[in-house]
Amino acid sequence: MRKELHLTPEEIKHDQEVMEKLKQFDTPTITNVVASYPNDENCLKLYNPWYGKWYTDATLKCNFPELGRLCGYVVTATYGLPDHDYSHGSMIGDVFDAIKASPQPVVLCVKQEMPEDMKMRNGLLGGNMMTSFKRAGIIGAITDGASRDVDEVRPLGVQYMTTGICAGHGDLSLQCINDVVDICGMRVGPGDIVHMDENGAVKFPREYLDDILERASAMQKFEAKAQPMLAKANSGKEINDILAGLYA
Repeated sequence: MRKELHLTPEEIKHDQEVMEKLKQFDTPTITNVVASYPNDENCLKLYNPWYGKWYTDATLKCNFPELGRLCGYVVTATYGLPDHDYSHGSMIGDVFDAIKASPQPVVLCVKQEMPEDMKMRNGLLGGNMMTSFKRAGIIGAITDGASRDVDEVRPLGVQYMTTGICAGHGDLSLQCINDVVDICGMRVGPGDIVHMDENGAVKFPREYLDDILERASAMQKFEAKAQPMLAKANSGKEINDILAGLYA
């Protein structure tokens, strides 16, 4: 388990300013500078592009794409079936406290640790939980299973990414808070930042915030120049010359 972040007010203020600026970029641009193009000078090469667990896969769906892009500190929670020999704490209250204790804003990453057939029927993160967690400070929530109460969650303005929607669930228990978890291909824990939009989510270590901003800005300038040229290209050679280095 990783320790929660302990940052000074000045560090939090700086991070918040950078994260606000990162909202001008879509999540694919952030993945590009994190690891997508290891041969490009703007890529940090933080993970193996194919095999590193740093962004979410196609099983995760964005329920409210109209809410746009966001960026926040990670808090994780793991839920599973009741285990009478082990109890970590209350279903909602302990997670609420963990979110409040974290620097803000928070992206809550929820692992559903249960058999796959039950996970498909587990409408976790419903209206009561999401209303409580919004009050604690979340701006987004990601889970590797189903959820419910979409009509109650939508007015909260919290980005909501799940693998699907269903109406009910059985008895559950909280198993862990702020452990490292795997959610739809992304391994994430405290100390990570998540950037997310309708394309999915990507994580990176907090200490790279400034580097991500600098390189995303450079990548955006490149694409703003390249795409109008690509739209007018008349040959494969022209395409290759425009994109030289990006896919090398």
